Amino acid sequence: MVLFPNCKINIGLNVIAKRPDGYHDIETVFYPVNWCDALELMVPSQTNSVASGVQFSYTGLPVPGIPANNICLKAYYLLKKDFPQLPPISLHLHKCIPTGAGLGGGSSDGAFTLQLINTKCKLNLSQQQLSAYALQLGSDCPFFIFNTPVYATGRGEAMEPVDLDLSAFSFLIIHPGIHIPTAWAFSQLHPTRPAKSAKHTIQQPITTWRNELTNDFELPVFQEYPQIAAIKASLYAAGALYASLSGSGSAVYGIFTKNEVPELNWDQAYSWKIIL
Repeated sequence: MVLFPNCKINIGLNVIAKRPDGYHDIETVFYPVNWCDALELMVPSQTNSVASGVQFSYTGLPVPGIPANNICLKAYYLLKKDFPQLPPISLHLHKCIPTGAGLGGGSSDGAFTLQLINTKCKLNLSQQQLSAYALQLGSDCPFFIFNTPVYATGRGEAMEPVDLDLSAFSFLIIHPGIHIPTAWAFSQLHPTRPAKSAKHTIQQPITTWRNELTNDFELPVFQEYPQIAAIKASLYAAGALYASLSGSGSAVYGIFTKNEVPELNWDQAYSWKIIL
């Protein structure tokens, strides 16, 4: 059984408070985008079974850390605690979404693993139950259980649906191959509540977003990495209706009129995806 975990972009991102638990309260809009990994789950036969637990392999882009700590494995063992009858499985991940890019690719892999196991092993968990498990994997993991546009607050786990359909536009996402430590990015900010929330701004025409929708991480990230700032400037120069850093970066996306994404020359170290 195969699923295709997709990424997300942040449309507006404001860090509004430091929490007593060490996390930060944010407000943002998560929007699903069709840049996908591939995730396959197999339950081996009795004659060719995995010795115990889960056998994991991956191809494609490099995945940081040791395989034993991969979020897909964590998802399996999280369910195994409550469903000890889960059979040994084999998981293969083909990685296409850049890691450490602010696109939520790892979170998506974890959430989709939960859904694969739920379906393949007939656990009959509801979306709400899967979301509760996903939250134990990461703050933005529950988003990928529902995978529809939401206004997210708290750590990103408090979500409410928003009426936002960008299917009439095309996207260009560029990843410059730079890893931005999340802890460093948060340490550069002075949390403050915006005068106008992203939830309200996204209801306006997209032509107004450039002047009203901000990502708080852009100022420190662009100062530290001017080449990332140059990507955003290039997107606007090429006709983007809106462009922004996603999450704490380092991916930058541009939203263009449908089927009018320009051909731009990027550094060979960059990766990019056009979504028409």
